[in-house]
Parts: sequence; structure tokens; C-alpha cells
Amino acid sequence: MTAPALVCPRDGAALVPERVQRIEVDRCPVCRGFWLDAHELGELESARADEHARRGMVDYAQRVSELRCPVCARPLTAFNYRAHNVELDMCDEEHGYWLDAGEEREVLAVLQERARGMRRIPSAEAAWHRARRGGAGGGLVERVRRFFGR
Repeated sequence: MTAPALVCPRDGAALVPERVQRIEVDRCPVCRGFWLDAHELGELESARADEHARRGMVDYAQRVSELRCPVCARPLTAFNYRAHNVELDMCDEEHGYWLDAGEEREVLAVLQERARGMRRIPSAEAAWHRARRGGAGGGLVERVRRFFGR
């Protein structure tokens, strides 16, 4: 027996299978949003960032969504993805995530920036320690004093 077709939580259209970033998702042909099964958000994230960059909380500022889960029909929980201005919706029963049209690009952009930031950490820390030790022309405080002539 096949599972019943999922319907779009935005407009009630039948979701159809489609590949996004090598993941088979259930996409709405009307609004172009899509449903990710619970494990598929991690798969989408791995397209842009390694496991180290993907660590940490995903769901900030949770609130009840106006949308319902296509699997269990319970209200979804809306949240800010990784504390950015990208609002996703998730099922509290861990059935999955709803992404509106274009939000997958925003998720990938957030992760790309996180990965870039993680790569900058070692050089930023080294520069901070050099400045505190007085390397490269004196400490930070000393350079500010010289700048202002004191």
C-alpha cells in the first residue's frame, strides 16, 4: 500500500517529487515551496558546509506557525534558521521541514558564510595574540596611542 500523497501546507496542492541539491524532496508545483524529511535538512546543509560548520543550534526564536505538517496535520513550528533572518517551519513530531520557494538558497548562503567564518577563526586568533604580545609594531593599545600622538 502506498503512502497518501502529501499536500502543500500553503495552498493544498499535491506535492510532487523533485531533486534539489541531489536530494529528493516533495515540491509544490504552485508555490514552489518544498517539504524536507527530517534527515534531509542535514543533507541539504552538507552541500555547503562540513560537519564542524554545521554544529550548533538550528532553531532560534520558535513560535507557532500558521502552517500544518503535511504528514501529521499538526501545526508546524516556525523558527529563525541558525539565528538568521530565514524563517523555516518544522514539525515537532520530527516529520520534517517546510521551506518556502527560494529558502533553500538562503539556507545554503548562511552555511557558506558559517564555513567561511570557521576558516577565518585560526588566523583571527593568531592575529589577536600577536597584537596582545606587541608583535608587528607594538600592541594594539600602543598603536592607538602612537596614532593619537600620546
